Amino acid sequence: MADTAPTDLPLVVGIGGTIGGVSSTERALMIALDSVGREGFRTRMFGGADMARLPLYDPKATSRTDAELEFVETVRQASALIIASPGYHGSISGVVKNALDLLEETAGDARPYLADMPVGLIATAYGWQATGSTIAALRSIVHALRGWPTPFAAAINTQLTKFDDAGGASEPAVLDQLVMVGQQVARFAPLAAATNG
Repeated sequence: MADTAPTDLPLVVGIGGTIGGVSSTERALMIALDSVGREGFRTRMFGGADMARLPLYDPKATSRTDAELEFVETVRQASALIIASPGYHGSISGVVKNALDLLEETAGDARPYLADMPVGLIATAYGWQATGSTIAALRSIVHALRGWPTPFAAAINTQLTKFDDAGGASEPAVLDQLVMVGQQVARFAPLAAATNG
């Protein structure tokens, strides 16, 4: 999904999904990013297809692919992030972790990693147990990357909630949760910009 809205607006980047088509995780992320867009932000999503183009992160590599360079540069420009992951075996998926590992490329930046950035979190899983552990793993990773997880995170049990192609969900409460993730990110992003400005 390309940047939306005028380029002079602050940017919120969404990272999440699975390889092999548009997933529940990706649909949930789209809903949260739409909420951010309604708050006056530009958005850019790196979904499953985008993450599939990222090679396994090699910290000793002397060059990066175009897909890696685009991902890192886009995150550098962001005022905030939303990360969405399916719960695979009780934690985040490999493709989401690989994308986040690539942010090591920002270690020497004036603003390294996700320093002082608000980060909204979404976890989807086929059952409740993995949603909780996946959110906990995401919070831990965001803290390690020096970011600020927003107070509310959306945990979605895909046994109970189904998403549709029109951007809806079978459970109105889930839609409310995803909108709240977007609203909190939008609320805290200007504070992060002031800190880093």
